[in-house]
Amino acid sequence: MIDWSSCPAVERDSERVSGAWVFRGTRIPVTTLFQNLDDGAHVANFMDWFPGVTLAQVRAVLEHAARSLKAA
Repeated sequence: MIDWSSCPAVERDSERVSGAWVFRGTRIPVTTLFQNLDDGAHVANFMDWFPGVTLAQVRAVLEHAARSLKAA
């Protein structure tokens, strides 16, 4: 499991979205990005479908995930 606490592009609040990690400033769970990519969507599709998320946030999340997986 990835520790998202050191990724500045995400946040978690136990009172919002059942405490899931979300893109900072949104209610969009980080898992939504990975589910969409796994289903064949492109980052541009994701950003069209979830306009509250910035490209910088998506890049930060993907880079954080990649670093975390390398460290595991």
